[in-house]
Amino acid sequence: MPVLIVTGTGTEIGKTVTTAALAAVALAAGRSVAVLKPAQTGVAPGEAGDVAEVARLAGAVTGLELARYPEPLAPATAARRAGMAPVAPADIARAAEKLAAEHDLVLVEGAGGLLVRFDDSGTTLADAARLLGAPVLVVAPAGLGTLNSTALTGEALRARGLTQEGVVVGSMPARPGLAERCNIADLPVAAEAPLLGAVPEGAGALDPALFRARAASWLAPRLGGTWAAPEFR
Repeated sequence: MPVLIVTGTGTEIGKTVTTAALAAVALAAGRSVAVLKPAQTGVAPGEAGDVAEVARLAGAVTGLELARYPEPLAPATAARRAGMAPVAPADIARAAEKLAAEHDLVLVEGAGGLLVRFDDSGTTLADAARLLGAPVLVVAPAGLGTLNSTALTGEALRARGLTQEGVVVGSMPARPGLAERCNIADLPVAAEAPLLGAVPEGAGALDPALFRARAASWLAPRLGGTWAAPEFR
C-alpha cells in the first residue's frame, strides 16, 4: 500500500515541512499525492492547518483532516477539553486506505511524537501504522538531545513490530555547530535506521516555486530525492 506515516521525536521539529518536501518530490515525479492529518490541534475553524501548509508549499495535493481541536495540546487532551470525539486508529486506517485507492502516495502526518495519545484509552499513531502495515518515517531535530529521543522512537517502533523507513532531520541550521555536525553521523546509529535527508532551517519560508525546485536535494533517493549522506557530512 502506498502509505507513509510521518512522525517526529517531538513537536515543532519540521514534520509539516518535511511532509511538504516529500509531497513536492512525488508530485514532480508525476505521482498523485494525498496528505492525511488525523488530528489537527491548536487551529481555529477557518484557519489554515498543516494540510493547507503542505499544499501551499508542495502544490496540488489532496488534503484531509479527520478532526480539528482548538487548543494546542495532545489530541486526546484537546478532544476531551473541547468535548469532541477523539480520532481512533481505525478511523485513520480507513481514511488512508480510501485515499490510497485513488492516489499513488498517501502521507499521514501525526501530531507530535509517535506515542502521543489520540484518545483516553491510550491509542497512538503507532496503532494506526500497525493497522495499515505502513512504514514510519521519523523526523528529528538536529541539535543536542536528538540522539536519545530518536533512539527511543526507534526502540518503540521495533517493539511494536513496525518498519522504520528512516530518519530525516527536519530543520538543519545553515551554520551547524559541533553537536549538529556530529549528529549527522550519529543519528542513523541511534535510530538503527538510515538517515534519509536534511531539510534546511527556514525551508518553509521559501517561495513555493523555489521550495519545489529544491525539495529533491533535501531527501535521499529512497524518498525520491538526490540527497546523499556521505557528501552532506
